[in-house]
Amino acid sequence: MAPGVLLAGMELRKDPITRSWVITGEGMEAAFHEEGACRFCAGSTMPVQVVSSMPSLDGGPWSARAVVHPAPLYRIEGDPQRSGNGLYDTMRTVGAHEVLVETPHHDRPLWKASDAEIGQFLALAAQRIQDLKRDPRFKYVTIFKNQGAAAGQEFAHPTWLLTATTFVPRRVLYELRAAREYFDQKERCVLCDILAQEQRQNVRIVESIGDYVAACPYAPRVPYETWILPLTHEASFETGVLRRTHLNDLAALLRRTLVRLRAISEDFHLVVHTTPNTKSTRTLGYWTTLDDDYHWHIEIMPIVPGRSKSYTFKEVYYSDVTPESAAARLRDASPTL
Repeated sequence: MAPGVLLAGMELRKDPITRSWVITGEGMEAAFHEEGACRFCAGSTMPVQVVSSMPSLDGGPWSARAVVHPAPLYRIEGDPQRSGNGLYDTMRTVGAHEVLVETPHHDRPLWKASDAEIGQFLALAAQRIQDLKRDPRFKYVTIFKNQGAAAGQEFAHPTWLLTATTFVPRRVLYELRAAREYFDQKERCVLCDILAQEQRQNVRIVESIGDYVAACPYAPRVPYETWILPLTHEASFETGVLRRTHLNDLAALLRRTLVRLRAISEDFHLVVHTTPNTKSTRTLGYWTTLDDDYHWHIEIMPIVPGRSKSYTFKEVYYSDVTPESAAARLRDASPTL
């Protein structure tokens, strides 16, 4: 399939009970398969549609870049054309679907990269979020990484994925609403208060570097779930990243945390939670205090072999490792290769 060709016959449907949006369509899985030479390596002659690039740090062609997904689930052109059929809602898959290439080197994922290289990649990710938020059609931009076969890794080359959507993902909505309610009651950010308590108790913190901390959440969804977040209040990931002249502290903490977690499991999901697009509709009602009540963070969820209950009991999450024990084990794990 040629790069940037949209999968045909897809649409977004909303579950009227959970309010989750679901992409459905025939032949989605069979539409694209990676095979042969890597299209993302430096010097590859395979066609890719480059969206943005960061300059090289070592004399190469680039250090990180964003390209249109070879088989995107969302298309950039057009209007969502929201429509209803009784109580059911549907719309077209308008949005953006990009591959964020960490490095031109096929065998140098983030946990093997230098802090400067990781900083370049984080700046690229922040720039892509900021750029896509200029489009009022898009309500949210998600960047995430699925590492390993068990996580559904799509490409062998070190990559993350980006999607810009005309809706806010359900879990982010839960966070936004909870943060707003907490702020309405106390006029404080809930994550700032959590960080203050975690620092006082000092049992679930894995490591702090500069203004950033890695910690296991009090109520984890999976064993060894770990969050990375700034100690100083920042609502949006992209604003926090782009206003800094260097990103060595965040880069080092991300790299060291991934090395620690890979001592537990090489497979994981990682997602950045940032603010929704304030240029989009304001009807959801949480925009007025967004800069004060929301706090960006990175969530990393390892896939631990032999603990399938953690991933099947979605109504009530299950973890047979307490976050206190998880943090202790991760602190003991070497943060270097």
